[in-house]
Amino acid sequence: MKAICVTAPYQLEIQDRPLPVIQSPDEVLIKVKAAGICGSDVHIYHGTSPVATYPRVIGHEIAGEIAEVGSAVNLFQKGDRVVMDPVISCGACYQCKIGRSNVCGRLKVRSVHVDGGYQEYIVMPQESVHRIPEHLLWEEAVMIEPFTIAEQTCSRAELTAADVVFIMGAGPAGLSILKCAKIAGATCFISDIVDNRLQMALRYGADAVIHAGREDVPVAISELTGGTMASVVIDAVCTVRSFEEALKVVCPAGRVITLGFNSSPSAIAQFSITARELDVRGTRLHNKKFPAVIRLFEEKKLEVRDMITHRFHFLKIREAMKLIEDPAIEKGKVVLFFDEEMC
Repeated sequence: MKAICVTAPYQLEIQDRPLPVIQSPDEVLIKVKAAGICGSDVHIYHGTSPVATYPRVIGHEIAGEIAEVGSAVNLFQKGDRVVMDPVISCGACYQCKIGRSNVCGRLKVRSVHVDGGYQEYIVMPQESVHRIPEHLLWEEAVMIEPFTIAEQTCSRAELTAADVVFIMGAGPAGLSILKCAKIAGATCFISDIVDNRLQMALRYGADAVIHAGREDVPVAISELTGGTMASVVIDAVCTVRSFEEALKVVCPAGRVITLGFNSSPSAIAQFSITARELDVRGTRLHNKKFPAVIRLFEEKKLEVRDMITHRFHFLKIREAMKLIEDPAIEKGKVVLFFDEEMC
């Protein structure tokens, strides 16, 4: 079978590998049908991920069909349509015992620490697989994993309908968070520097949009909130400056949620946090959010087709990466298909 492996930064190989085989009775063999390209996949390719190891088969937004089941598998059967959970936790450490397995002390993530799903077949334990609705297209199914990140972000923010939420960044992550926040009933403002993304945010229910390249963001938030500022600020831009700005636009007793893995320090005074008793929280991966997100898809509360802007056969991964790297091309989610007829 073919697999896409990043052997070192900017070194991407399409490798021939043996077909994986079930080795444990609780495992299933999945024929991969479609996969999304996440920003973390791009960071691994660029060598800017602080946590990835090489060589690595990337890809964690994976949907496929079960081709074979182990003798002890009781949750699935051949032909089931499924998505892959990339989080691997130990179940025994402090974090796991308090219900925070997404930050397990021995955490591994498929496509980051162990091989992911950009391969024609992958073997998974049944506990890391989730059945998906029959009506979903494969390209829609790959959006389930990104929405677990959005759902986790909203969970970490403890969002309620009473909140005024400011989302910094209207890329795929920011727009996914927007959709989940609107389902929660919150008032949502969102910023970006790309007009097309802001127009999309309005279609997805944003109560107001801010062009961060043409407007003073703190002034805009002050005007939109009558001077009270946002009760929740979610930094999906993830730069040194955006984290600093997030602290400026949140109200006293508010929550700042950051998604970024930027290792460069931001200049933030303790006083700005302490005097307003702010909660500054990180959010990573997801914590058992697949069932809730799949339920949203089942109930058709999430429409995602127009978030997908480009489609490639998986062997054209280099072309897909070049498109993602080109700032002149407007893009949303880029999806890889593993069957020629699906492209």
